[in-house]
Amino acid sequence: MIDRRRVPELWHRLDVTVRDLPLGILLLVASAVPALHGNGTEVGGVPDRPVDVLAGAAAVLQCLPLAVRRQRPLVCLALVSCGFALDQLYGYHLLAGAALPIALLSAGSYLERYRRVTPVACSVAFATLAVALHQRGPGAPVAEFVTFYLALALAWGVGAWMRSARTAEAERRGRVAEDARTAERTRIARELHDVVTHHVTAMVVQSEAARYLTASPDRLDQALTAVTDTGRRALTDLRHLLDLLNPDQGTGHGGQDRTPPVGRLLTLVEQTRLAGQPVEFTEEGTPPVSTGSADLVAYRVVQEALTNALKYDHGSRISVLVRHGEREITVEVGTDGSGSRAVSPGGSGRGLAGLRERVDVLGGDFSAGHRTGGGFLVRARIPVGSAA
Repeated sequence: MIDRRRVPELWHRLDVTVRDLPLGILLLVASAVPALHGNGTEVGGVPDRPVDVLAGAAAVLQCLPLAVRRQRPLVCLALVSCGFALDQLYGYHLLAGAALPIALLSAGSYLERYRRVTPVACSVAFATLAVALHQRGPGAPVAEFVTFYLALALAWGVGAWMRSARTAEAERRGRVAEDARTAERTRIARELHDVVTHHVTAMVVQSEAARYLTASPDRLDQALTAVTDTGRRALTDLRHLLDLLNPDQGTGHGGQDRTPPVGRLLTLVEQTRLAGQPVEFTEEGTPPVSTGSADLVAYRVVQEALTNALKYDHGSRISVLVRHGEREITVEVGTDGSGSRAVSPGGSGRGLAGLRERVDVLGGDFSAGHRTGGGFLVRARIPVGSAA
């Protein structure tokens, strides 16, 4: 048995012609009811005439084309107009005459080509019909024809308005979709920047340091091992990012946590230490059960700050403080300015700007700037329980 709640869904799955056909059939059946003969649309005052085979043809011409009023609006309008003219000239005055304003409304709403020519052609056709009706009938006043013409023009106008509203809505949805795609591209670029820049910078610094350790095989081996480990971490993080972008074709890590939690900050710190950067790491408090996107943003703040220290203040002492509160995570990463600029790829300038955007989205505060006594300080307050 069909669930009543699914009836609208099943109805909209049908072809549009099938959905429009019942309206035409309903008008056709109503036109065939004897008690309703002569009660339809009447223009020009032509005397009523008994229903015959020609009346049936006029009814069919007016009603059945409504089935294609959305798919073939011009064909529908032409056939309905011919049936209407036949109906009025011979005085049948069928209820099927109601199909003409429906056909005009549909043409105004769905017609794609000949939109300027169609109203002109319809106006000429109506003027010709009005002259013929005026000659065949008792001579109806011109005001009657003008009023009926204005009613038909209103039907076309309503259809044109519906078309404009539908076009405006489609454009709005297109803009929303484009904005969503732009935001997604920005998010992807930000993630790639965070993942790649940190690891590649560490590898460059480590490989540069290895050049001066050829006389110490043990330390050289340690430095090369650090480069290898950093490269593996970069590949792992990139696989996680690709899994996020295309979960249907993951790389086998679908069951693991793809979001770097604050607990993995110690790995970042150790990696930075291996690159020759002394880091003092302090973590206070206990992370809440649910932090939303706050833990990822905190992770990225520390990651970007450590990356910048490797690039621009290599060798300086770094202090990393992560404080967990009930409602927020506070991150502070600072250098003392005692280091030197490392040989590394040039910065794009988007790192700190991207961090500021991330924190702002969650309703937090972000600041980054030079210290008075030297060095650089990055500070972020990130509310927990928010979703990016």
